[in-house]
Amino acid sequence: MNVLRFLALLSLAALAACGQDLEANANERYTVENVEVSGIDQTGLSHNLRQQIHALIGQKFSQQKLDEVSRLINKALPGHSVSVRLARGQAPEHIRVIFEIRSHEQRFDLAAPTALYASNGGWTGEVDATVQSHANFVTLGVLSDGDTLAERSTGLRARFENRQMAGGRLRLALGFDDFHESWNPATSNAAAGAELYRARRDVEPVATIALSRSLKATAGLSFEQLQPQVSAAHSEASNAVITTLRYDRLLEGTGSSQQRVEAGYNLRAATTSLASDFDYTRHTFDFRYTLWHGAHRISAHLTSGVIRGAAPLFERFVLGTSTTLRGWNKYDLAPMGANRVIHNSLEYRYRYVEAFYDTGAIWNAGERATVHHSVGGGVRLGDLALLVAFPMRNGRPEPVFIAGLNL
Repeated sequence: MNVLRFLALLSLAALAACGQDLEANANERYTVENVEVSGIDQTGLSHNLRQQIHALIGQKFSQQKLDEVSRLINKALPGHSVSVRLARGQAPEHIRVIFEIRSHEQRFDLAAPTALYASNGGWTGEVDATVQSHANFVTLGVLSDGDTLAERSTGLRARFENRQMAGGRLRLALGFDDFHESWNPATSNAAAGAELYRARRDVEPVATIALSRSLKATAGLSFEQLQPQVSAAHSEASNAVITTLRYDRLLEGTGSSQQRVEAGYNLRAATTSLASDFDYTRHTFDFRYTLWHGAHRISAHLTSGVIRGAAPLFERFVLGTSTTLRGWNKYDLAPMGANRVIHNSLEYRYRYVEAFYDTGAIWNAGERATVHHSVGGGVRLGDLALLVAFPMRNGRPEPVFIAGLNL
């Protein structure tokens, strides 16, 4: 009797599995009309992950692709679970995909948000441990970043954040960084030691409010302490007010076409009224337009910045990184950074293949700007990018290889 019952249960399980396969196969004839993310603000996801979500639009239904995107969302959102729901689309033979995200009460997660190697710049990496309790997130990370700034910053990073105040429209965060700085010989020679520091410590309380579904504003303070290379010298403070506006909107598309517009403005203003030894303002503007059409994606990203006053080295602009003027060496362009910058990047992707063209200039006020160019391409497999870039200059081309996550 027990054997017969076991065989009956086994048959029911096989029929259920077969039914799931038949349902998935039946859905493959449908085209994805739209993709929605419920339970969170989608702008909290990384730019690369949002691109992968919206790349599903216009494609034939694929359970394998949905499972892969769900896995990436799970990885990006510690303390959350992801389920997928399908709904009928407005057009015949079309369906809507809804990723439903739910938060767990408490969870621990270990992630590597940044991992990068460039043949002309070495390694950059970060590992973060995050503990979530209800709407509170505590993150502790270790970082060695030789890509973003004129210096290499190595040390610890901690952050506390509450994401559910005022019904989720307000987020409060407190960040703390403690870095040891190391310098490229080109920067040391250009600065002659006068502007270099051996350590940098930052405490940064900020608040972010959603003014609308597409517009967010951030305001806060940054208290930076710079330890000079000569231990007997006094430390310097660079205390600044932070203001940021971010606009991010997915435009209504037709068929397999979709568009996204992103824009932002950031102001960092250090003043003696905050007991700062530096007095300057740093303005940064950026604009990105992305068009998806089926498996094709075209993106244009423009960035510009101006610094007025004497800013410390960590605030100065750089080009020649893993995302700007790819292939150029930032120490050849501006070893100490500069107070003027403009950069534009054009990218085309078809499924996993990418080609790009970068152009930009970096200079100091009173100098003549020189425009530089680079081209390249490669493949992107999920969050992993494998690229080769060629700086366009006289003489023999020198390819630069870039491999990294979340570029």
